[in-house]
Amino acid sequence: MDRTLESLRHIIAQVLPNRDPALVFKDLNVVSMLQEFWESKQQQKAAFPSEGVVVYESLPAPGPPFVSYVTLPGGSCFGNFQCCLSRAEARRDAAKVALINSLFNELPSRRITKEFIMESVQEAVASTSATLDDADDPSTSIGAYHYMLESNMGKTMLEFQELMTIFQLLHWNGSLKALRETKCSRQEVISYYSQYSLDEKMRSHMALDWIMKERETPGILSQELRMALRQLEEARKAGQELRFYKEKKEILSLALTQIYSDPDTSSPSDDQLSLTALCGYH
Repeated sequence: MDRTLESLRHIIAQVLPNRDPALVFKDLNVVSMLQEFWESKQQQKAAFPSEGVVVYESLPAPGPPFVSYVTLPGGSCFGNFQCCLSRAEARRDAAKVALINSLFNELPSRRITKEFIMESVQEAVASTSATLDDADDPSTSIGAYHYMLESNMGKTMLEFQELMTIFQLLHWNGSLKALRETKCSRQEVISYYSQYSLDEKMRSHMALDWIMKERETPGILSQELRMALRQLEEARKAGQELRFYKEKKEILSLALTQIYSDPDTSSPSDDQLSLTALCGYH
């Protein structure tokens, strides 16, 4: 623990040279510190060179407790985990959670190395019925995870998280299962999606898929949205990274909005909802 704290102080001294490492997390101006941190990262061109904006979102509420989210360059999302009596307090609390995670992300132990991959694969094997031999077979889940890690050698965990979020959503959406039925290999799927970021186009295609699910099973959208909102709240209160749950909420909300804004809309065309369009969207 002492070594970790010392490493954090060293990182703060490097990235925030005008701040006292001992006072960083006690400073009420943590919002500006988070912005300063990522601006410094941009200048160093160490991460997410095309994205340099820290984005805040406050949930509308007539009164406390207030909820605020902050999305970092690259897409990682955090929220306030304390009960906040003002929007400003919620924003500061979310910024503090994000700053702590941003700083920890700079630690050598948070970068994907051969040692990190070996330990992660061993932990994954221990938590499943798989074997270490499966790690060398990309057709298995463990092998695909191993391949994803090796394909992202040298990246930090926050950088790796964006790709992981895409695959979490594809699994939740049913797209990975559909891809397996088309005989696409896991390596092909990973290689393909590694080229893309999670954007409005991908969200729109996933929303279209949920519209089709709703037509087949009325009520499933509302059920999934209630579950996503509950998961998002639980993860926020636990101080966890939130993007997966927040993206689920956004995709389901988009699908519901499209259904209720034009309930008589004809079914999307086959080329829109084909697996190629949904999972390839080129």
